[in-house]
Parts: sequence; C-alpha cells; structure tokens
Amino acid sequence: MSAEKFKLFSFSGKMKVMHLSWMAFFITFVVWFNAAPLVSVIADSLGLTTAQIKTLLILNVALTIPARIIIGMVTDKYGPRITYSALLAICSIPCFMFAVADSFEQLAFARFLIGFIGAGFVIGIRMVSEWFPAKELGTAEGIYGGWGNFGSAAAAFSLPAIALAFGGADGWRYAIGLTGLMSLLFAFVYYFNVTDTPKGSTYFKPKKAGGLEVTSKSDLVLLIVMKVPMYATLALLGWKLSPAGVSMFTQDVTNLIYAGLVFVFLIDFYQTYQVNKHLFSVEVPAFERYEFKQVAVLNVLYFTTFGSELAVVSMLPLFFAETFALGMAQAGMVASSYAFMNLMSRPGGGWLSDKFGRKTTLLILTAGLAIGYLSVAQIDSSWSLPLAVIVVMACSFFVQGGEGAVFAAVPLIKRRLTGQIAGMTGAYGNVGAVFFLTVYSMVSTQTFFYVIAVSAVFGFITLFFMNEPKGHIAEVNEDGEVTLISVS
Repeated sequence: MSAEKFKLFSFSGKMKVMHLSWMAFFITFVVWFNAAPLVSVIADSLGLTTAQIKTLLILNVALTIPARIIIGMVTDKYGPRITYSALLAICSIPCFMFAVADSFEQLAFARFLIGFIGAGFVIGIRMVSEWFPAKELGTAEGIYGGWGNFGSAAAAFSLPAIALAFGGADGWRYAIGLTGLMSLLFAFVYYFNVTDTPKGSTYFKPKKAGGLEVTSKSDLVLLIVMKVPMYATLALLGWKLSPAGVSMFTQDVTNLIYAGLVFVFLIDFYQTYQVNKHLFSVEVPAFERYEFKQVAVLNVLYFTTFGSELAVVSMLPLFFAETFALGMAQAGMVASSYAFMNLMSRPGGGWLSDKFGRKTTLLILTAGLAIGYLSVAQIDSSWSLPLAVIVVMACSFFVQGGEGAVFAAVPLIKRRLTGQIAGMTGAYGNVGAVFFLTVYSMVSTQTFFYVIAVSAVFGFITLFFMNEPKGHIAEVNEDGEVTLISVS
C-alpha cells in the first residue's frame, strides 16, 4: 500500500493509477452507451422499427451480466493491468462492427457483443483496492466509479455533436467508430503506465479457478441461491426477445436459449462445487474465513442502487417530456441532471463510508433512497419543473452515494477474491436494471417508482445482517506466508 497523501490532482504513484483507471472506465461507458444518443439517426439511416430500437437497447445490457462474473475471475487470476488493456482493445472490434453495420441483424449482433465492455468497471475496483489503504479506499473507489460512470453522460452530450460535425447520412458511423478508436488507443496507454500493485506488494490470486471460493457449507448454499436471479434475468431477456415480446426470436430459438441457460447453470453449479468441495471434508482455518452473507447484502443493495439508476436514466427524458410537455432536447437536458450527480455523489458516498463507517453510511443512504423514490413517485404536472428537478437530483444523490458506499465495502471482504465479489455485485446492478425496466414496461410510472422504493426498504432490512469490516483480513501467499491486510 502506498503511504503517500491523498492529493486528488496529483498524477504520480497511487493517484496516477486511480486517474488512469477511472479514465479507462470512462471510455468503457462511452463505448457501452455510444448508440443511445444517436438511436433516432441510426433508425432513420437504416429504417429500423421502434421494436427493433428497443431490442438494441435490451441487447446492450444482456451480455454484461455474465461478463462481469467472467471478468471478475479473469482479473483475480491475471491481474487488472492485462485484463483492462485486453478488454479495451478487444471490445473496440464490435464497436467498429456496429459502425459499419448495414442491417438490423448486424447491428444487433455487434450491440450484443459490445455489452461485454460494461464489465470493465469490475477490473478497476480490484486495481484501486491494491493501491489505497482502507481509510482512503471508499473515497478512491467512489472517484473511480463516479467519474468513470460519467462516460454515459459524456457520450450523450458529445456524440450527437461529433456526428453532426462529420455530417451526412454516415455522421453517426464516424462518431461511433471514433469511440472504438479511443478504446483501442487507451488500451496501450493503460498497459504501459500502470502496475497491478505498488512496488514490493504481493498480488494475491484465488487458490482455485472456475468459481467463487466460500468458507463454510451454509455459505455455499447461499452462493448458489444468489446465482439464480442472474440466470432468471437472462431468461427474462430471452422472453422479451421472443414472440411474447418483440419477436426477434422464434419460439424454438427462445426455448433453445432457456435450455442453454439451464445447461450453463448446471455447469456453473458443478464448477462451484468443485472449487468448494473441500468444505465437506476439512474446515477452513478461522483466520482465513469470510462471511458470504456480506456479499449477499451488498448484491441486494447494488440491485436497488445501480439497477434503479440504469432503469431511471433510460426512462427519465420521456417522463419529463410527458409530464411537463417539454421537447425531447429540453427533456434530455433536464433528465441529465440525474447522471450529472455522479461526479460528486458517488465519491461522496465513498468518503462518508471512510469517515463514518461502512454500515452506518449504507443505512442512512438506503433510507434516503427509499424516501427519495417515494417523493419522485408524487411528481405530476401540477408541480413546478424546478421543484421536480430538485427532488430528482436529491433522490439521485442517495442512489449514487449508495453505489459509492457499496463499493467502499466490497474490497474489504476478501482481497484475493475482490474481482469476483465485485463482478457478482456489479452483475446484480444489471439484474436490477433489467428487472426494473421490465416492471416499467408493465405498470404506470408512479408504480414503477414505488417498486424501486420497496426494494430499497428490503435492502435496508438486509443491512442488519451485515457486519462492519473490522481489524484485518488474512491472505496466504504461494510460499505459505500469512499477510494481514487492514480493513478498518
């Protein structure tokens, strides 16, 4: 761990690693959300239907759920430097494919693959946790998450202008191609400018590959239970693309997807058992144990926080346009106030965690989040627009502050498994997004906000099962030496 001071605008040592990591994350989000602000131009250019546009937006998040789990494992095994650089370089390929596509099928395939870049977030969580001590970790992870997350807002503001600057019917292609080029070039910048750990520190790797290690039999059961919603969400996406939804797939193809998901779940179940079968014959030494319920609680909280953010960002422009009779451009600007809060809220949530404790901060922010969404549910055309914007921004502070507080706790559970734990918690954010957007497509907007508020209340209750990280976590290197890592 680097003992140097936390100087936000320094660009050396641990601060350089943090800044380059949020820049890498920022670029992944620009690429991941590069189609959303250009969707109407792309639709006109290729004659897409509304159903096809919605399908592209669904496909954008589909692969991110398994990708975050996979990338978490790869990060823990090979280190964040190689993993981030490889992800940025490889994911530039579907970005270029999307830029040159001339049919809906080509667009859909490229968009599906681009979903993989949404897993980049997980890599930086492990990188930052290697470089910062526990007392600064919440703030550093919050800056990494919040400033990187801003990539989606940056894409919304800049890409339409870039497309217009290139001009012509193909302007959108150049704008999207440019984001792919940016991703490819930054892969080299990242690779040649960071290291996985400060000099002299050990990079701890999982003892076994292929699944998350747990340290008790009851934790193994809970881990398998927590996997089910991820597969259920992918099945839900399959259903949305079936004849019952937007009819992108025939019923036979949809059934094949369901069968495939069951098959993959069984393989996952087997792998998880193989990694943890020693629990049935030997007990894990007390100093090496961790409680998986800690991970489960953080999964539930990220389901509500980041899940609701992704869902609300998707529907907010339309909500403002319909409620206050605004033009789409005005509504987009007003709705972007929600995403703008990321620059301060997420680092703020991390900083509060460092200052007042992980559990206390999460309890306060989750309660605020529930009240925030209950308040947003009351907004209608009788409200003044400035008041509505203030309430939405206040709500988004609690949402994004909560995200920062969740990832202030994630790296303190088990160092060598940080990538995998971050991967699972991050995936739960996407599970939440798909769940809330599905609810949104079936109920009134007010009910949609109530559902999120209820999920926040549930998250608040689960927090009573979480323990504040205290003392040290123990890691054993390949030579059998024990290292104690401070978590408080």
